[in-house]
Amino acid sequence: MEGHQLDGVICIVGCDKTIPAAAMALARMDIPGLVLYGGTIMPGVVGGKEISIQEVFEAIGAHGAGTLDDEGLKAVESAACPGAGACGGQFTANTMAMALSVMGVSPMGANDVPAVHPDKKGEAERCGRLAVELTVKGLNARQFITRDSLINAAVAVSASGGSTNAVMHLTAIAAEAGVDFGIEDCHAACERTPVICDLKPGGRFLASHLFFAGGTRLVTKRLAEAGKIVDAPTVSGRALFEEASEAAEPKGQEVITDFTRPAMARGSYAVLYGNLAPEGAVIKLAGHEIESFEGPARVFDSEEAAFDAVQNGKINEGDVLIIRYEGPKGGPGMREMLQVTAALKGRSYKDVALITDGRFSGASYGFVAGHVSPEAAVGGPVALVREGDTIRINVKGRSIDVKADLSGRKFEPPARPAAHGVFAKYAALVSSASQGAVTIPNPPPAQIREAK
Repeated sequence: MEGHQLDGVICIVGCDKTIPAAAMALARMDIPGLVLYGGTIMPGVVGGKEISIQEVFEAIGAHGAGTLDDEGLKAVESAACPGAGACGGQFTANTMAMALSVMGVSPMGANDVPAVHPDKKGEAERCGRLAVELTVKGLNARQFITRDSLINAAVAVSASGGSTNAVMHLTAIAAEAGVDFGIEDCHAACERTPVICDLKPGGRFLASHLFFAGGTRLVTKRLAEAGKIVDAPTVSGRALFEEASEAAEPKGQEVITDFTRPAMARGSYAVLYGNLAPEGAVIKLAGHEIESFEGPARVFDSEEAAFDAVQNGKINEGDVLIIRYEGPKGGPGMREMLQVTAALKGRSYKDVALITDGRFSGASYGFVAGHVSPEAAVGGPVALVREGDTIRINVKGRSIDVKADLSGRKFEPPARPAAHGVFAKYAALVSSASQGAVTIPNPPPAQIREAK
């Protein structure tokens, strides 16, 4: 955009990372523009049951446990992705697509339309016209990316049971826009916003079902009526509440409830602190009602090592898996632990927790906490945990601790191949996950609660 001196831009995005990346670019350049999401995939079907990519990873775990044969695994793999579009649940892509619509940088309704739906072409044309109008009027991106709109987006993430990745993505967008917004704002949004969408990974339905049930517009209407969000301008030229007022709710739809009968009485995630994560960790709350967990640490210095242990039956009920050196610098790039969480589910583990300085796919669910900061690669406390240490997590108390004296332990990082090329540059520049894992100099300080 800078090189070609564009007057305005339409950012066309398709999956998890390109969606927040587009909003970050708009915030950074501060020129007229908007984001159009290519849309969700439609469900696959196996044995009359609608499935998504989530079931593939869980099937891999079941296959490893011997409860699903080769043909059964092949059937799931072959059916899960029937055509174009991003992963079908309220995973990171659809979470961020909704967040950007509520934030006002995507036209309301455009992102909801599935990739293969005939209405998608019309939405693309509408976005083209709007981009021209924004450019003519000189309405730059930072007029829409504000503290209020970011909080609105965080509220929508909670209400939809969305991905924990949104915490980092929204914080990163705020950093690029120079807006005072951080992880504590995300936590506060969740504290006051129960889940009102019955969506996978913790619920029953997929993003395509949400579209036919009234979509983001209906979710926004519920939030506005309950006083959970504030009115704000959007790239459509209409205010957010005006857009929401036109929501149409099909009779008998079960995807979107309301705040008198929420799908889950609490929000979809929480930010925790403690001697294991002085700068914070994000725990996923959607899909379970667990409030606390205590168990022995099972320590792994890579995702692969943890996955092998799960698949080989070396994990016990009551264990707390710790996967470290997968953070922004350690990864480098914060890989997602979906293989491990899905394998645990596929092997029918009921009482296992997982902690990582990496991230989770939006398709992950269970008692899992990621974004542990400071990360292991910079000598954070998670690097000092030893096999068998007792780990204690308390959601209500917002605590995540190891019951051990770490002061006398020496930081001894494992020998790993050195990052090279762009990965080396990234690792050298990247900030903590608690600051959005951005690479810009001097991002606004994330709002971090002082650990007790």
